[in-house]
Amino acid sequence: MPIRSLALCFAAVFAATAQNYTGPRPPQTDLPYLKHAENLLPTEVLEAKEEKGKKDDLTYVIAGAASSARTPLASPIFLMQTDKLVAAKLALYKLELRNGRREITFSPKKPPKTIRVELTHLNTDNLYRLEVDESLEPGEYALSAEGSNQVFCFQVY
Repeated sequence: MPIRSLALCFAAVFAATAQNYTGPRPPQTDLPYLKHAENLLPTEVLEAKEEKGKKDDLTYVIAGAASSARTPLASPIFLMQTDKLVAAKLALYKLELRNGRREITFSPKKPPKTIRVELTHLNTDNLYRLEVDESLEPGEYALSAEGSNQVFCFQVY
């Protein structure tokens, strides 16, 4: 009898994790969307330009002082349908505003802080939810995949 109960518990757990997402779906693949209730707002897609800094520092520069994608949520949630992009390789960074542009500097001595994001696979057709684990202060942010200069920018206000 205990084995049967255990099997029923496992079946319930697997059924709960297999539920499909029924909310709004991203209209475009490989683009993170900010989730605002039942609305999806695309992040701003740009290329970061590399600039040599002091010694071994490398600064990535993004044109413009502020992102067009804005959210009031301090712990934003993103939805993304992937095709070529690997959702697990995305990292979230806070950007600095300097000289009317957004920047982030990578230094061997002091690398920038990566903000923790929890990734959840929602169903079998490559739909993912990315949830920021901590409260973000107002400012400019970017999601970027390792080894790519493509950035997905947004602003918390």
